[in-house]
Amino acid sequence: MRSDIFKKGYKNSPQRSLLKALGLTDREIQKPIIGIASSSNEIIPGHIHLKAVSEAVKKGVIMGGGTPLEFNTIGICDGIAMNHKGMSFSLPSRELITDSIEIVANATPFDGMVFISNCDKITPGMLMAMGKLNLPSILISGGPMLAGSFEGKNIDLVTVFEAVGEYAKGEIDDTELSNIENLACPGAGSCAGLFTANSMNAISEALGVSLPGNGTIPAVYAERIRLAKETGHTLMNLVKNNIKPRDIVGKDSLYNAVVADLALGGSSNTVLHLKAIAHSFEVDFNIDLFDELSRKVPHICNLSPVGPYHIQDLYNAGGVYAILNRLSDKKLIEFSAKTVLGKSIGELIKETEIKNSEIIRPLNNPYNQEGGLGIFYGNLAKNGAVAKTSGIPEKMKIFKGPAVVFDNGEDATDAILNGKIKKGDVVVIRYEGPKGGPGMREMLSPTSAIIGMGLINDVALITDGRFSGGSKGAVFGHISPEAAEGGLIQIVKNNDTIAINVNKRTIELLVNKGEIRIRYDQIQNNRKPITESVLKRYASQVQSSSKGAVFKEE
Repeated sequence: MRSDIFKKGYKNSPQRSLLKALGLTDREIQKPIIGIASSSNEIIPGHIHLKAVSEAVKKGVIMGGGTPLEFNTIGICDGIAMNHKGMSFSLPSRELITDSIEIVANATPFDGMVFISNCDKITPGMLMAMGKLNLPSILISGGPMLAGSFEGKNIDLVTVFEAVGEYAKGEIDDTELSNIENLACPGAGSCAGLFTANSMNAISEALGVSLPGNGTIPAVYAERIRLAKETGHTLMNLVKNNIKPRDIVGKDSLYNAVVADLALGGSSNTVLHLKAIAHSFEVDFNIDLFDELSRKVPHICNLSPVGPYHIQDLYNAGGVYAILNRLSDKKLIEFSAKTVLGKSIGELIKETEIKNSEIIRPLNNPYNQEGGLGIFYGNLAKNGAVAKTSGIPEKMKIFKGPAVVFDNGEDATDAILNGKIKKGDVVVIRYEGPKGGPGMREMLSPTSAIIGMGLINDVALITDGRFSGGSKGAVFGHISPEAAEGGLIQIVKNNDTIAINVNKRTIELLVNKGEIRIRYDQIQNNRKPITESVLKRYASQVQSSSKGAVFKEE
């Protein structure tokens, strides 16, 4: 056992003495030592209940013959961090989560690990740590929040963001805004729509590193606790057979993850995170796979923020594996991809029932013929940009308009809410990339403001930052190269014409090359100085969004 290095033989008597100070018996010390990496905290609704999940995981580990030892890592609530300086720290937290787990798991040589996560950066950060450590491992999330209800309709956090725009426009009053605020988030769990957290937790099933149901069983259901016990017990099978994450995650499983993501219409952040996860597993992965497969994989599940349904509806319809089952009808799945259960994805698909053909549509009757995400190129995005194509109104798929330029998201949000953005405009938000933000901040506030102000069918937005999974509309993020690295977005001026073609996957600045050269010669960097040491280090090390915003390794 790997843990023998610190617990076996007379030389390790001091280490055993410290383990006994924890209350461990000789019998417990002799068993496999299992690290339980949890992000439980009292800040994030998706994490407030993770202590109960952890206790259930430990029971499963003990039932399987192991000794669990829990430790914690950090977590940030992106919703709370939105539209202020705090969002600069969100994406950097992903790397810190990865590093902190890697540090603990090497200083305390565990025989296996269970990762207990939820929410936007925590699940990707834990999956990255899983790939780097390559110990027998399994992931379980805290599960999704139930949708709220207001005037007979299901609502969620994005409803509140959009209500802010409606309030600014005078369409709702203080009482209605307060009612929506009070009812949108009814309790524990990751926010109820197909936002980044739930997209990543669903993708973990397709990757094969979590049990079926991980992405969809609601946080407050007893079934989530039973799943946690099964997760702990399954981990012990992986330890006994020395099955490691890199034995499971390869090109086939990443392919399945992209296919599932496209069929779901998941968050655009999944492009960023899957690239980083593949890097941690040392698997070659090109983000163009998203666009290649989007032409083949239909969008068959219409969840919030694009559609009217929520994760609980997908759960009731059969979950992630039911979607994979549906996609298997046209052999869009790599059936031989492995899973932590010791069965292939193909075998597990056969065991799954599709319970609702409106939530999970047949392939001949999809919500959209193409998958939910697209990769865009053009002179504004030589290294690529990302959009949730399933959320783009038909009217906006071929669009041309004058740029209205902002150097940060807050100024853009204020302008939108104050009525300074008109029909036909293209909002440009720059210096929000990995280096420029720094931290590649999410732009949920401006995109929600566009919707709340009634401009979703008339205004586009492009940014070198990124979007929450809750964003929808003609919005294009991850513009690379970013402004802080001299990308063309840096020299865009007000009233420049920007042309967008969703069918051709292009974003172009319609300014002649001579003028572009002049502007680069006269360029002024409007990026705000970085004062925080952690962000200075991050900006100096981080690579572009097209590379997953991972750190340089030299």
